[in-house]
Amino acid sequence: MHPDSETANNESASLHLAVPQTLMGGVLMGIANLVPGISGGTMLLAVGVYSDFIEAVAALTSLRPRPRHILFLGLVGASAGGGILLLAGPVRDLVVEHRWAMYSVFVGLTLGGVPLLWRQAQPADRATWSGAAAGLLTMVLLAWLQTSGGPGSSSGSGPLMLALAGAGGAASMVLPGISGGYVLLVLGQYVPILGAVERFRVAVAARDLAAAAIPTTTVLLPVAVGLVVGIAVVSNLLRYLLRARRNATLGFLLGLLVGAVVGLWPFQQGVAPAPGDTIRGRLVTPANANSIDPEDWRVVTFRPSTAQLGGSLALLALGATTTLAIARFGERSAKT
Repeated sequence: MHPDSETANNESASLHLAVPQTLMGGVLMGIANLVPGISGGTMLLAVGVYSDFIEAVAALTSLRPRPRHILFLGLVGASAGGGILLLAGPVRDLVVEHRWAMYSVFVGLTLGGVPLLWRQAQPADRATWSGAAAGLLTMVLLAWLQTSGGPGSSSGSGPLMLALAGAGGAASMVLPGISGGYVLLVLGQYVPILGAVERFRVAVAARDLAAAAIPTTTVLLPVAVGLVVGIAVVSNLLRYLLRARRNATLGFLLGLLVGAVVGLWPFQQGVAPAPGDTIRGRLVTPANANSIDPEDWRVVTFRPSTAQLGGSLALLALGATTTLAIARFGERSAKT
């Protein structure tokens, strides 16, 4: 048998055996991109297909993909997209209606990823700590922009910001520990994007192509462009940096992860607009106040009750335990 034919047969057999894991990894990655604090890369690591994903992305972006790589990425993309379409609406509603509880879970999920990156960054040196400080300052700046009405404000959901959000979210598909959902949340695009996905799903279910085209062209297409560009750029850049400056790069990622909790202060709630307010450039009047979607309401912090504080700590612990369990399972899968 010709060597190339034998290699192709071996690849096909390997892919056939990995299909269930690949589909599960894709679904979990899609869910992870909906939930700030969970990394899509961590989900792929958990089911044992992370190295295949990095290999396939690298081959595709270098324009040397094999059929196995294309099929693998197609399975991951299709299953991830299915998970997003099915769950975007429920997750969006939970964030809008139970913000403090969901943010508590997100904080726990985020902090639970710290040990995973910390172990990868060992032995830590001066470059590691310098990178961590830079990453932490970056997240503090993003959180400040979010609360000060700067670029992180949800009022700026134009094509450029949506593409930037897609590119930022791509990082979570490349390296475990980085949450794409959190990047969207800090940039103020999390709820608008999930809302657009849900509107698209409802329109498709109703076979209303005209209605489906509105969220597609105004929101989903710019995000998709940013996502594709982001995956190509971030994957190759991180692969280079991890080889050339491993400790500094892992330290920076660790700083991003720890600093993520700054922008996820749990005790926030939406405030219904009053006549005279301006929401997304629209003047609120007594006639239209009730028609404004809760996802567009202004978000303010509040002082929690004792019960809310206790519930927040319990949910935080639940989130951290979940991420730690997934990471531990991923480590066992990588060894087998």
